Amino acid sequence: EVQLQASGGGLVQAGGFLRLSCAASGFTFDDYVIGWFRQAPGKEREGVACIRNSDGASYYGDAVKGRFTVYSDKAKKTVYLQMNSLKPEDTAVYYCAADDHCGGYNYMGYWGQGTQVTVSS
Repeated sequence: EVQLQASGGGLVQAGGFLRLSCAASGFTFDDYVIGWFRQAPGKEREGVACIRNSDGASYYGDAVKGRFTVYSDKAKKTVYLQMNSLKPEDTAVYYCAADDHCGGYNYMGYWGQGTQVTVSS
């Protein structure tokens, strides 16, 4: 059974940083990609970043390029989202998701529970 466990959210001031973790189990890590998505109140869920575990190729949404970094620890089967220079508009519930390639939120088939990130101004 595919399971994803997201953690690491919290409250941080603008300009600060957080690192989110997504612990994966129940599947062959290299066969999947892990994507990070976020959803703010009243807004559609949007893609933040995605990493292809087989070779580490990564992709980012325009809103976070240059500030966020996605990387994985294969030994721990965990994907991290390092978020720097946080802005109030980054406030959202963050989710990790898995599937066979990076796609939009309506493509990804497996989801973890969300973790709240709140950035104060």
